[in-house]
Amino acid sequence: MARPRFGTDGIRGVANGDLSPELVLALGRAVGRVLAPPRVVIGRDTRRSGPLLEAALAAGLAAEGVEVERVGVLPTPGIAWIAASEDAAGAVVSASHNPFPDNGVKVFGRGGRKLSAGDEAAVEAELDRILAGGPDAGGRPPRTGGDVAAVVDRPEAAAGWLDALAGSLDGRRLDGVRVVVDCGHGAASAIAGDVLRGLGASVTVLHAEPDGTNINAGCGSTDPSRLQQVVADRQADAGLAFDGDADRVVAVDERGVVVDGDEIIAVCAIDRHERGVLAGGAVAVTVMSNLGLRLGLAERGIGVVETPVGDRHVLEALDRHGLTLGGEQSGHVIFRDLASTGDGLLTGLQLLDVVHRRGRPLSELAGTAMTKLPQVLRNVEVRRGAAELVTAVAADVAAVERDLGGSGRVLLRPSGTEPVVRVMAEAPTEAQARAAVDRLVAAVERAAGA
Repeated sequence: MARPRFGTDGIRGVANGDLSPELVLALGRAVGRVLAPPRVVIGRDTRRSGPLLEAALAAGLAAEGVEVERVGVLPTPGIAWIAASEDAAGAVVSASHNPFPDNGVKVFGRGGRKLSAGDEAAVEAELDRILAGGPDAGGRPPRTGGDVAAVVDRPEAAAGWLDALAGSLDGRRLDGVRVVVDCGHGAASAIAGDVLRGLGASVTVLHAEPDGTNINAGCGSTDPSRLQQVVADRQADAGLAFDGDADRVVAVDERGVVVDGDEIIAVCAIDRHERGVLAGGAVAVTVMSNLGLRLGLAERGIGVVETPVGDRHVLEALDRHGLTLGGEQSGHVIFRDLASTGDGLLTGLQLLDVVHRRGRPLSELAGTAMTKLPQVLRNVEVRRGAAELVTAVAADVAAVERDLGGSGRVLLRPSGTEPVVRVMAEAPTEAQARAAVDRLVAAVERAAGA
């Protein structure tokens, strides 16, 4: 069985299958050897396999002399915040929005930053060495006795992050705002309602009874249908749906219509721009963000920096260009002046703050911020190099782009995790977008069979 490799968001696999305790223990050793942090803060989501894999990760780190502090169930951004505020490293045992049988490990370097590609490659190489039974790359003997580090529980460490969430509103409150939150039976279950109520909001909480097996099951950001119904039925002002580790959020307006990450970014960017606090006068978004976002922001003189898919690339662009707002259509939004990674609760608070201050319905704010173009996405399974196939159909892509003119766009990219080419098109109508995708899928299939 091939072991899981680092992807755009850590390492994932079926818990106690390809993501075994033995593998996670070796990963802890590899992180301890390569990054050599003096201390790592560990959190997890609500999956039944969480304590098992958390114990293995902590054991691997402690065996390499790294002090370990276990915070317990806490959203990924909470661990990142603790790491950033205490100059520690961090790790989260979570498979985010994946279904219950999966689990994973995300690693933050000192300061709460995701690992660079170079650090990931070095950890991968050391992990392979350990699994192959090779010696420590530095030639060091195993640590024994007093050289083995301690593993301690520190659940109170979350308090600072919760205070920072409330403080992100600069003393403002959400009195009178009616909000429904869907916790997806995940890591936000025990805290989301309390954070919002503490700021004065009237809160209804859904799917906050994790049993170890129901995380993301027909709820949360991957399935907000129940949230949409409850928001509309209760005439709430908005809804917020988190994924399993609450590093992303999708919103629902007062009519029960989903407001995705692109729309959240647009609303918050325009608000910050009009208040004169949008650093650099621009945002960073990935190539998958809707063309309507770019057009809507351009109308208001707001620039867009485009990045490859993945929040790590967004974060790198924010720092490189001195920006403070960016993210992905999926709802992974980064407020760089407030956090070092995407934070679903923080994003939800920032969005509700705009709704409250502006005194306008979320549907109106989102609708005037941008008009989403129909977007069609299909995956084409391939047997040979996906990147080569994308290059091979460049002429077909150019022909479709000419036909669309400036009213749409197409994107072909090889998947970083699967043997597929992702084909996406946006156009003024869904029929046009589908026709463009059909042409390009046929081109890829012809090239693949050549």
